[in-house]
Amino acid sequence: MKFVQRTRGFVGAIAVVMSLALPAMLVVASSADARVGGGSSSGSRGSRTFSAPPSTSTAPSAAQPFNRTMTQPGSPGMAAPAAGAAAKGGFFNRPGMGMLGGLAAGFLGAGLLGMLFGGGLFSGLGGISSIIGLILQIGLIIIVVRLAMSWWQRRNAAAPASASASAYAAPGAGPDVGPGAQQNYRTGSGFGLGGSTAPLEIGPADYEAFEKLLGEVQTTWSNGDIGHLHTLATPEMVSYFSGDLEANKARGVENKVSDVKLLQGDLAEAWREGETDYASVAMRFSLVDKTLDRATGKIVEGSEQPTEATEVWTFARRRGSEWELSAIQQT
Repeated sequence: MKFVQRTRGFVGAIAVVMSLALPAMLVVASSADARVGGGSSSGSRGSRTFSAPPSTSTAPSAAQPFNRTMTQPGSPGMAAPAAGAAAKGGFFNRPGMGMLGGLAAGFLGAGLLGMLFGGGLFSGLGGISSIIGLILQIGLIIIVVRLAMSWWQRRNAAAPASASASAYAAPGAGPDVGPGAQQNYRTGSGFGLGGSTAPLEIGPADYEAFEKLLGEVQTTWSNGDIGHLHTLATPEMVSYFSGDLEANKARGVENKVSDVKLLQGDLAEAWREGETDYASVAMRFSLVDKTLDRATGKIVEGSEQPTEATEVWTFARRRGSEWELSAIQQT
């Protein structure tokens, strides 16, 4: 009885603590989620929507998957998921095994089933246990083992070469790392060296555009100017911003963002798909983020004090056009 009473008292104490802590947690979360994008991961990154951008010195932790995206898995332009090949499974479906692997799997499977059911190694081949069947199965086993050993040796031999090559493309690497490394940063800006080698070259003018968009998107969001947002972001992102603004309006509040300053940023990856260029950039910035009551003008969330945020913004550009915001991911 005493044990039951103590247990009930312990559970009750936990409930009281949780009831007191939950409102504070909600206030902190709502304060952090008030800025543009709602503190969630939204948008699309073309064929790389469902793969995380490489980590960088600005954002060493992985970017979160998208909570909101209009891109569907398997849609045209999407890269086939690597899990698809793995789902076929088994050693005999390794690349390069081909028809021989399938035959070996069939013969070995038949032999092993024969052993399991008490008929001997060769009873699974329809009861044929002649010397020809024996030689055939032993030969296939030897071939499969040799192929496996050869594949394993090639795999281990390729690993050191890959490791040494990746050192030159390590996220956040310094400007003097590796032969011919380029400095994709500009003095006096928060942007640092690009975190990975990319087929699409990103230069100082592009970084200026990214930094400018960071401030303009935040300011335009704060003003609730949907028309101007259409010139700064893709239609998908504008649809999310519009929904968030409507939700704030329904709550009787408005989010005001000011004093946006880029503190640090670097390129995660850049690539081209057809006529569209993409660049994912990790950015750490400070801002004053506050939510006001529409009726009284009082602060209900956030404060007048600057806070910091780190996000990965993906920008898209049709050939001959300007960069637009295509996605925001939390880190």
